[in-house]
Amino acid sequence: MSIFFRGDYRISYLKIYLFEKGYTERKLYIECEKDGSKHYSYPDIVCMAFLEYYAFESSGNNKTAIESYRNFASLGLKGFIYQALGYTPGDKWKFHHDRISLLNDSSPPGHFTVFKEITGMVVDLINADVGVNDKTIPDISVGINWGNHWRDNNLAQQYGERMQYEHNYPSYYPQAMSNPQRPNAYPDAALPAFRHWFHNEYLPTKFPKYILSKANVLKGGKNEALAISQLFKPKTLGNG
Repeated sequence: MSIFFRGDYRISYLKIYLFEKGYTERKLYIECEKDGSKHYSYPDIVCMAFLEYYAFESSGNNKTAIESYRNFASLGLKGFIYQALGYTPGDKWKFHHDRISLLNDSSPPGHFTVFKEITGMVVDLINADVGVNDKTIPDISVGINWGNHWRDNNLAQQYGERMQYEHNYPSYYPQAMSNPQRPNAYPDAALPAFRHWFHNEYLPTKFPKYILSKANVLKGGKNEALAISQLFKPKTLGNG
């Protein structure tokens, strides 16, 4: 009869637990450096695995582990850690919502603005946990490329002249130093043309280059930028 050592069981339990939760990293921790010293940060899913093992599987005194498990059961592990550290995570919507509050109904009558038209795209980026802030402002990229398209194709002759309007950034944006901004608003008659250009030209051909230029300010760097660029690839219907 073979003996199953507790150490072997613990390792086996953790491997199965993490695999079932989709954790496939080779290490259980993230190595980082602070003030010249190495630190090892354990993701919440790894902490959860250890805590559940010692609360429900270990044969030793697990009273403390059970109490800890109960304490954060209603909060989730992240909420439990944030509460213990007195940390309040930032509002990922703040940069976008504060701009919306300033720019509400700012477009001239009979005209549309690029900022308002790409709000759906920005919401998708924020929901994908892309840091939309003063360093990643997609409407500037869209506005520049659409302006070039407008001018190169002489669209004013077809739809009428564009006109400038006042656009202000929230005071904490670095761009606020040059407020008020004077971007262009475009005739409503050109809105279908803009939407067609945006979905069929900008998103598949211009946006990937833009987001890759922002790789240095994204948490996941180039890999994250590449993944984000795939969010807006044209969707095709399968056969059958």
